[in-house]
Amino acid sequence: MSQSRFIPNITPCGRTRREFLWEVGGGFAGLALADLMASEARAASASPMAERQPHFPTKAKHCVFLFMNGGPSQVDTFDPKPALAKHHGKPYTGDAKVGSNGRAVGHLMQSPFEFKKHGQSGLEISSLFPHTAKFADDLCVIRSMHSDTAAHASGCLQMNTGSIFIGKPSLGSWLSYGLGTANQNLPGFVVMTDPRGGPIGSASNWTAGYMPAAFQGTLFRGTGSPLLDLATPAGTTERAQRRSLDLLKSLNEEHLKMRPAESELAARIESYELAYRMQTEAMRVVDIEREDAATREMYGLNDARTADFGRKCLITRRLIENGVRFIQLYSGGGHIEDTWDGHNDCITNHTLHAGETDKPIAALIADLKRTGLWDETLLVWGGEFGRTPTSEGVGKPGRDHNWHGYSTWIAGAGVKGGQAIGATDELGFKAVEDRCHVSDLHATILHLMGIDHTRLSHLHQGLNQRLTGVEEHRVITKALA
Repeated sequence: MSQSRFIPNITPCGRTRREFLWEVGGGFAGLALADLMASEARAASASPMAERQPHFPTKAKHCVFLFMNGGPSQVDTFDPKPALAKHHGKPYTGDAKVGSNGRAVGHLMQSPFEFKKHGQSGLEISSLFPHTAKFADDLCVIRSMHSDTAAHASGCLQMNTGSIFIGKPSLGSWLSYGLGTANQNLPGFVVMTDPRGGPIGSASNWTAGYMPAAFQGTLFRGTGSPLLDLATPAGTTERAQRRSLDLLKSLNEEHLKMRPAESELAARIESYELAYRMQTEAMRVVDIEREDAATREMYGLNDARTADFGRKCLITRRLIENGVRFIQLYSGGGHIEDTWDGHNDCITNHTLHAGETDKPIAALIADLKRTGLWDETLLVWGGEFGRTPTSEGVGKPGRDHNWHGYSTWIAGAGVKGGQAIGATDELGFKAVEDRCHVSDLHATILHLMGIDHTRLSHLHQGLNQRLTGVEEHRVITKALA
């Protein structure tokens, strides 16, 4: 077998292009080349999570996504529909697409939950959220959300990555890529799932996709050690561990020099160092036993129903205090009734899941206000889609998937609260006024974090990829304070 060799491109003057650039003008032209190469080397050696400036000044420095996995019903939470009471029990005869996966479509079903006006704004909120309703004047409810899929897996992916297809970077990864982190001792992007299971698609929902792996989400546990195997092995001194890590790092960096494009390897090297720093920092942050009795009661840690989500919300406040950029909390795990997917009995389902989350979310809002972090934190609440105003079969109180019109709310830094934006039709099937696509929501979140969604891109397969894609999407300006 013949051995291949690199044959340089020779210019007409008999020199390679690099030789020509270096020698022309007595080597003066080579100074620019040398500086460029040095700049690239410095950029390559810098931590991928180094803090970076936003595109424009902004209030928000942190974002918390409260993900209601399974699809909460808009007509039972934040989108009151008096017409459903008028037509309750009647068969639906309209032209809206209802039903998915061959499920039976029953009759129009009024909400069993009472809606009341709250705050000075008079924002109407369901009785499912008595604690969150106290902060009605801070909430901006978007009642005209719509997306492109009726399936949970692709719906979660779209809400998290902007695409129904696996392999795209998540919202948290885009924020980490664009802004870096303010704390090098903790991950910039943290995810906490439900103890009953993660969302369908699992890590695809917090992946870095085609970006360097350093930008992917780090999964924290809500109890005990936040990460498995985080503690130093018994009998190992700090000095011995540091020497072992230094040796490992030097060997890995030598390996990386021959494979500079291997982002997974670069991320693995950084992860060892981050894990070492986290051994003290992360354990301190998640140690909520030091919180006083009043705080524990406020978050619902003394109630088995609210304890898990309350713990995650309290840890979230601590993560924000320590500079973590993006935190995502999941309510609902596994499948069907373990999530907000109320096919069988939407009444019992939503009573359960709202009851688990309402008090902790209100506690997080109150605590952020108390600590002064509210003015620099953006909160997002919602699921992958909503639910139909019809029941699943006659006399059955469940509701099917509805991706044509549903509700999400945002609050906090830079948000104009005490309002509802957009509207669904009279019955709550379709978004008909100020329609907001998932990518419009993403563009708005990025804007509130100081990022122009049209300028934040990552070169992949020869194209400048964006979270909001190539189609035209907009910032929801009515939501801005």
